[in-house]
Amino acid sequence: MVEKVELVMRFHPVGGEDVSVLTTDFSGPDQALETIARALDERRSLVLTHARYNREATENALIVNLANVVSVRVATNDSETSGQYL
Repeated sequence: MVEKVELVMRFHPVGGEDVSVLTTDFSGPDQALETIARALDERRSLVLTHARYNREATENALIVNLANVVSVRVATNDSETSGQYL
């Protein structure tokens, strides 16, 4: 079984402030970016089943409408200068 890691996904919407989400849905940043790219190609939303807004929050499911997102950054730590953009 592939171990899941906690990733920080930072979504930059068309309007408004960035939204950061912690998720354990993926085994690494490459898998996350591949899933996001596939959702974009298929013009559908990104569904995260194990996500939370901050470290103290409970885990929830989250649906991100990628039609309203300009960029996405995926990293293993929360930093404005680290991670991969899509």
